[in-house]
Amino acid sequence: MRTSRARTMWLALLFGGLALLASCQRETEAEPLTLTGRVFVFNYRIAQASYLVTLARNAPLPEGSLAETIFENPAGGAPITTRTKIFPFWDKISLDSPPVHCVVKDRPYAVTIRILDGQNRLIQQIDTSIASTLDQSVLPAKPLVVGPLYTPNPDVFKADGSTDYAAETGCPETASKG
Repeated sequence: MRTSRARTMWLALLFGGLALLASCQRETEAEPLTLTGRVFVFNYRIAQASYLVTLARNAPLPEGSLAETIFENPAGGAPITTRTKIFPFWDKISLDSPPVHCVVKDRPYAVTIRILDGQNRLIQQIDTSIASTLDQSVLPAKPLVVGPLYTPNPDVFKADGSTDYAAETGCPETASKG
C-alpha cells in the first residue's frame, strides 16, 4: 500500500512537471515577428501612394528568410505581391508596395505577410488590413517635381503661370467617393 501511494505521488509529480515544462515551452515559442505598424503613404511631390507595413523581430529567423507580402490592389485586379529578403541583423522590418492607385478613404484593404525560410517553407503568416485616412483624389495625377533637383514639373506648372493639379482618372466610381 505504501509503494502504491509513493508511486501515485511520483507519477503526479512527473505529470505535473511535464505539464509545467509544456506550458513554459508554449510561452517561449512566440512568433518570430510582430506587426508594429501599417499605413498608406501619400507622397504628393511624386504623386504616388503606397502601402507601408512594419514588423519587429521577437525571435531569430533562419538564414535566407524572406517576407512575401500580398497587398490587395485598390484599383481592382490581381493582388500585388512583393518578396523582401530579411537580413539577420534587422530588428525592424519595413515592407512597402510599389505605387498603388485608386485608394479610397476608410476602406480596409487586405494584406497578407508570409514569412518564409530559405526553402520557401512557411514560418509565420500575418493577416491584417489597412485603411487610409485620405482618398487618393488628394494627390495630383502628375508629379509636382521632376529630376534630382526637384525641378517644378512643367506639365503641372505651366509656362503661362497656370497650374494643373488634376486628380488621377480611371478609378472605379467608388474611388472618388470618400
